[in-house]
Amino acid sequence: MFTGIIEEVGKVTAIQQQDEKRKLTISCSKLLPELKQGDSMAVSGVCLTAVDLINSAFSADLAQETWKRTSFSRIHEGALVNLELPMRANGRFDGHVVQGHVDGTGRFVSLAPIPAGNDFLLTIHVPSELTRYIVEKGSLAIEGISLTVAAVDGVEVRVAIIPHTAEMTNLGSLKPGDPVNLEVDVIAKYVEKILAPQKAQSSITIEKLVKAGF
Repeated sequence: MFTGIIEEVGKVTAIQQQDEKRKLTISCSKLLPELKQGDSMAVSGVCLTAVDLINSAFSADLAQETWKRTSFSRIHEGALVNLELPMRANGRFDGHVVQGHVDGTGRFVSLAPIPAGNDFLLTIHVPSELTRYIVEKGSLAIEGISLTVAAVDGVEVRVAIIPHTAEMTNLGSLKPGDPVNLEVDVIAKYVEKILAPQKAQSSITIEKLVKAGF
């Protein structure tokens, strides 16, 4: 489990491809001493397994499904990625519950300074099927970053970004149209599943009443 608090920004140093499989090599310095072969690492919101540790970098295998369904489809050598190690059992819980399981990719629109302030406004477009899980003041992981939604307007989502977040993540390296990894709040999905049988039962009851002439 992760919390969406980015610990380091790594750099993609190599992308090796064999048939439909790819191996991603990422350089980093701060987190590498804590990493062992087989450990998990959230890379821009995607939970990957470190299979090799090489000098100042680690490598992770990417399945074809991971490549197609995440923002890795735009990745290239030199690209910046957000890194976070799993939360320790005795650690402080910042951010929110992030699993490293991408629900879909949105589209980066802009990261613009807010007039008369030091903050920024991040605007992205999200898939319509995910909008039911995204609410104003709710949590949303974008590229693995735990963020609080400022506003939702259809498929457009806006998030206020403080200077620290802009500086310590890969947001400043994104270009309009770039895909971004999205993970909605898992609590919202559990609530939806719990309520689904109740909604179905209510629908059946209403249907029976209608057929009975009420």
